[in-house]
Amino acid sequence: MSGSPPPTPESPDEPRAPYDPVPHGPAEVGVGPWEGPWPEGPQWDPDLLRDGDRRNVVDRYRYWRLEAVVADLDTRRHDFHVAIENWQHDFNIGTVVRTANAFLAREVHIVGNRRWNRRGAMVTDRYQHVRHHPDVPALAAYLHERGVALMGVDNLPGSRHLETWEVPRAVCFLFGQEGPGLSEGARQACDGTFSIAQFGSTRSINASAAAAVAMHAWVVRHADLDTAWRG
Repeated sequence: MSGSPPPTPESPDEPRAPYDPVPHGPAEVGVGPWEGPWPEGPQWDPDLLRDGDRRNVVDRYRYWRLEAVVADLDTRRHDFHVAIENWQHDFNIGTVVRTANAFLAREVHIVGNRRWNRRGAMVTDRYQHVRHHPDVPALAAYLHERGVALMGVDNLPGSRHLETWEVPRAVCFLFGQEGPGLSEGARQACDGTFSIAQFGSTRSINASAAAAVAMHAWVVRHADLDTAWRG
């Protein structure tokens, strides 16, 4: 009905998205009610055990309470952060948050407007620590107190090349708005900037794509790949 809010991405009644049914995948998302005696432990959610777990989570976390999933992720989070300037309510922010969850970022930072479009996050923001900062200097101060370098991602003169740069372990990747890139204030507050090599005719790549490239570069250099989900 017109004007009705859309169902949440994790609603069991929501039709499957086009990308969900892989060619040889199961007919339904997730798993149904637990069969047999229920497992014991504080991580288990009785509602999910009874009704089934249709969330977009890896098998390890099936039937777990959300708080238990976050607590387990907190024991393994990586040492990189991701920050996004939010002056124009960029639709890329949700996708960046979802990717940050996939690569297990320490924290995600929203700079500028507190409100942001969560649709692209596909509920992954519930599993991620998301902080708000009024401006980039405030973000930089927060990070520097924790020994984290703030590196902007933009095609600027003098930017380092991601492909050859020794990405530090404790780093925050800062992304600007789609189109204008980093604001002038952000450029001044950053400890440095780096760019991603491009070879075609376009001047820039999508901000969410750039974020995925940067996060994966960190993973290649620093992550324990034996702990990655390979399902």
